[in-house]
Amino acid sequence: MTTPRRSDQTKTAILRAARERFAAHGYERTTIRAVAADAEIDPSMVMRYFGSKEQLFDAALAVDLRLPDLGAVPAEQLPATLVRHFVDRWEGDPADDALLVLLRSAVTNEQAAARMREVFATQVAPALAAALGPDRAARTAGLVAAQLLGLALTRYLLALPPVVALPPDDLVKRLAPALAATLAGY
Repeated sequence: MTTPRRSDQTKTAILRAARERFAAHGYERTTIRAVAADAEIDPSMVMRYFGSKEQLFDAALAVDLRLPDLGAVPAEQLPATLVRHFVDRWEGDPADDALLVLLRSAVTNEQAAARMREVFATQVAPALAAALGPDRAARTAGLVAAQLLGLALTRYLLALPPVVALPPDDLVKRLAPALAATLAGY
C-alpha cells in the first residue's frame, strides 16, 4: 500500500476547499485567499498548483457522474435508477460535488455553462443511449437533465423546505414516474 504524497494531499485539500467555496459563493465571490484559508495553506500554494483562479475553477469543475451501465437496467427500473443515482451522489457529500458547483456557476459563468453542456453531452446522452438507443436518447437527454438538475437546484442549492424535507426514498418514489413519462414520451 502506498501512502499519498504530500503534494497530492495538498492538491486534494485545495480542490475540496475550492469546490466548497465555489458551491457556496460562486465564481465571482470566491477568492484564492479564502480557498487557501479553508485548506489551511498559504495562497501561494494555490497558485503553485493551479496557476490562476480560472485554472482552479476549471479543475474544480471536473465532473464524473459515475453513471451505472444503464443498458443493463430493465426499462421499467430506468427512471428510479436515474433518480436514485443522482440523489445518492448529492446526499453523499454535496459540498464536494463538482456537479453542484457547476449548477450554481453555470447561470452566471460561461465556462461553467460550457462544462455543464459537455458533461451531459459526453456522459448522460451516451449512458441513456445504452438503454434507449441513440435516437431516443438524443431526444430525451435534455429533458432528463432538466428534471434531475431541477431536483438539485430546489433541494441542494435553493433548499426549498418541502423538497428538503422529503427523505431520499420519497424523492425517488415521487420523481421516478415523472421521469418515466419523459422517457416514454419519445
